[in-house]
Amino acid sequence: MSRPPTAFDLRPDWLARHSEPAIDPDQPVIDSHHHLYHRPGLRYLLEEYLADLDCGHAIRASVAVQARAMLRAEGPVELASLGETEFLNGQAAMSASGLYGPARVAAGIIGHVDLGLGAGLRPVLERHIAAAGGRFCGIRQPLAWDRDATLLNPFYKTSGGLADSAAFQDGLAVLQDMGLSFEIWAFYAQLPQLARMARAVPDLPIVVDHLGGVIRAGAHAGQDIFAEWRQGLAALAACPNVKVKLSGLGMRLSAFGFDDRPEPPSSAQLAEIWRPWMMTALDLFGPARCMWGSNFPVDKGSYAMGIGLNAVKRLLSEGSAKDRHDVLWRTAARHYALPLPADLCAFGR
Repeated sequence: MSRPPTAFDLRPDWLARHSEPAIDPDQPVIDSHHHLYHRPGLRYLLEEYLADLDCGHAIRASVAVQARAMLRAEGPVELASLGETEFLNGQAAMSASGLYGPARVAAGIIGHVDLGLGAGLRPVLERHIAAAGGRFCGIRQPLAWDRDATLLNPFYKTSGGLADSAAFQDGLAVLQDMGLSFEIWAFYAQLPQLARMARAVPDLPIVVDHLGGVIRAGAHAGQDIFAEWRQGLAALAACPNVKVKLSGLGMRLSAFGFDDRPEPPSSAQLAEIWRPWMMTALDLFGPARCMWGSNFPVDKGSYAMGIGLNAVKRLLSEGSAKDRHDVLWRTAARHYALPLPADLCAFGR
């Protein structure tokens, strides 16, 4: 089976060709979106993630998001993803011991459960909650779909009408009733459909990943998608229960071509290219409904952790200190109800 279209070959030697000191190194940061897994040819576990965090920025905690890691090889198929929640909680427990530094990795966990399970959904979710040691925040069920099948991750079976199906809507209602969060990975052309979905469950906290799916590859290559993307994002921003992650612009699907450069990009170069996309999201949602996420190791194919975070800080420097706190840690802390160190509690949620 072919590799997912978001995957890069990571090149540490190439990334090391450009370095920068951290901008505003004392600014607290929570990474609201990263993955941990061990796959053929790619090991990205706690040790590797901590190495990326060692970039001069004060990254204090993180939210680990499902990525089909450590699925159970035996037992009922609906419980296979329970293995990932158990695995992420184990990585979180290692971090919480304090032996690996001050950052609390996977302080929040976003797992995966099939919302179409019907009456069987609630007991499966309860098992995830029990397995996560108080860290389970909700689930992500990827909805990304496009007529261009080369853009789709073959490991996830999606369709254009999945979010509108009765079974899916029933599953969202269960999440809402249980006080869990729903995380969405979809493409920009699907945003109006997602807004309709969000309006149907107004009390369900929803997070849209990666700026709403900025896709400029495959059948979308060479197209000016900005106006359609902005219109769809505006429809979602009109739903008070929806937040957005400023993340994912380093993916192959976004096709900004950072990985094709002979030298890795600087934070100033990233900020210049990202400006219209990130500032539009900030304008539509407001900083209190936006959160930064690294999307590592996926985005690591385009730039190093510290460089990408510097770029975001450059863009946020044009706003207030409150705005910076919201985007860089406070929105994530509030949304996922993350435990805060004593010094951050002084800032308030």
